[in-house]
Amino acid sequence: MSMFRRQAGRYVAVFAVDEVRVLRKVASEVVGLLTDGFDHTDPVVGRLFPAVYPQDAPGTAEFRRYTEGDLKTAKIDQAGAILAALPDDAGGEVRLDAEAAEAWLRALNDARLAMGVRLEIKDGTDLGEELDDAVAEDPGSSRVFQLSVYAYLGYLQESLLNALID
Repeated sequence: MSMFRRQAGRYVAVFAVDEVRVLRKVASEVVGLLTDGFDHTDPVVGRLFPAVYPQDAPGTAEFRRYTEGDLKTAKIDQAGAILAALPDDAGGEVRLDAEAAEAWLRALNDARLAMGVRLEIKDGTDLGEELDDAVAEDPGSSRVFQLSVYAYLGYLQESLLNALID
């Protein structure tokens, strides 16, 4: 698995072909969710755009009216930063400046939040236990794959964060 490291003022990782494919798919799905699939009744959208005033629906609607477009654009741009930096359909090196690294962190966080909602991961969920249970039930299931991707995104996010603070 790839791990970011700081090198000459950049944040560098080498990705295998499968990692590039997974990251490209995840970032593309986030963009799709924020464009074609944008629906306030979707729990994932609710997680990415939480109600600012949970007890005040009109206040939340007013706040969204002024901020949602810019926030949506920023999230799309952040996912786009991942897509732009990845090698084309091959493995290879990714070199990020500080601004791109921060965009990657935010995009990875958005992807993990979205996947966490779909996978019904809550605070305190033991991911290792969830994965073990899913493997025991059906090792070839889409849940095993999705939990593995979720764990990988967390690993990658932590790796990049550690490189940024070193």
